[in-house]
Amino acid sequence: MHSSETSHSHSLSPNVTLLGLVSLLTAMSSGMVYGLLPVFLVNVLGASIGFVGVMEGAAEAANSAMRLLSGAVSDRVGRRKPVVAFGYLLSAFNKLLFPVAESVFVVLVARVVDRFGKGIRDAPRDAFIADLTPTQIRGSGFGLRAAFYTIGFVLGPLAAIGLMALSGDDFRLVFWFAILPAFGALGILLFAVTETSGRRSGNHALRINLRDLSRLASPFWWAISIASLLSLARFSPAFLVLKASDIGIDAAFVPLILVFTHTVYSAAAYPFGVLADRLDRRLQLGLATAVLITADIVLGTASSFLLTMLGAALWGLQMGMTDGLLAAAVADAAPEDLRGTAFGIYQLAFGIAAFVASGAAGALWSVGGPKLVFGISACVAAGVVPTLFLESQKNRHRPKL
Repeated sequence: MHSSETSHSHSLSPNVTLLGLVSLLTAMSSGMVYGLLPVFLVNVLGASIGFVGVMEGAAEAANSAMRLLSGAVSDRVGRRKPVVAFGYLLSAFNKLLFPVAESVFVVLVARVVDRFGKGIRDAPRDAFIADLTPTQIRGSGFGLRAAFYTIGFVLGPLAAIGLMALSGDDFRLVFWFAILPAFGALGILLFAVTETSGRRSGNHALRINLRDLSRLASPFWWAISIASLLSLARFSPAFLVLKASDIGIDAAFVPLILVFTHTVYSAAAYPFGVLADRLDRRLQLGLATAVLITADIVLGTASSFLLTMLGAALWGLQMGMTDGLLAAAVADAAPEDLRGTAFGIYQLAFGIAAFVASGAAGALWSVGGPKLVFGISACVAAGVVPTLFLESQKNRHRPKL
């Protein structure tokens, strides 16, 4: 697939900005729901912390199940937008389940279906951005999208806090309002984002063969290994919310922890994406790992509001330092006609690790509380450091001149 927008220009396509806006509104909707959902489950529906972990793990499993297939579909048909739109449509309509849920089972179904939709859209959307973005500024492109996405995850919890304060902690009212930005995102995608006719693949069979995999070189698999380890260390943000609740923050203000996390994430994503286009990416990943370990230590030991928010801010910083960088590394290492498949593999590996991490975090929390959960996270994160040096010297990313 090739877009004329990327041929010789070193500026970002307007479609990258529009896709960022779609991500912003979708994240705002999700932030309004997920900033409150763990507390809603535990305090209103009577769920256990273990159930929250199982739910988050099941949601990630559903997410992972579709990532590889949807990326491969977009490669085979030569178009990204229809697959991306279907994923956003499914998630938008699914948001209607949260405000009417009367049982933990309905919430579980809604959460799983929502992540199923995310799994459908993520790989082809990232491949779409790679199609639109010149290699020289690919880190910037993915960093910009990540910045938009995280702004949404700041605005969503802030809106939830305001609505909870005005409504006397009416969780369901917040969930109803969350539907609006979800459908706004879908409208922008359908009517404003454009995709030029791409090169159609000569192979329309929906399969991934060994020949395709052999074309994905060692830098790609290196990025996969780093992303998987980071995903194992970075379990669901639901556990950041539970940490805030654990130290006694009122339910109406629990979403503040996501506000802190994503404010820093948003501020860091674009500049660190730009930096990833200019510096050795291993150095940046090493620094991000150190930040993650520090965040774990702070969150595991925090007993005050300020220390918990500091840990949340550090958590957001390390996400901003890594997410755009790893996406750019995958795009750079993948052949043009396999980008959707490559992002599917990348996000599948990321999702499987997140599934394991969230399920384990729920079980560990029940046994040893937040100290044990964040302590294990720090140990797993430390495993990233030796992996950084497995990439050969000849394949390491060099600064653009």
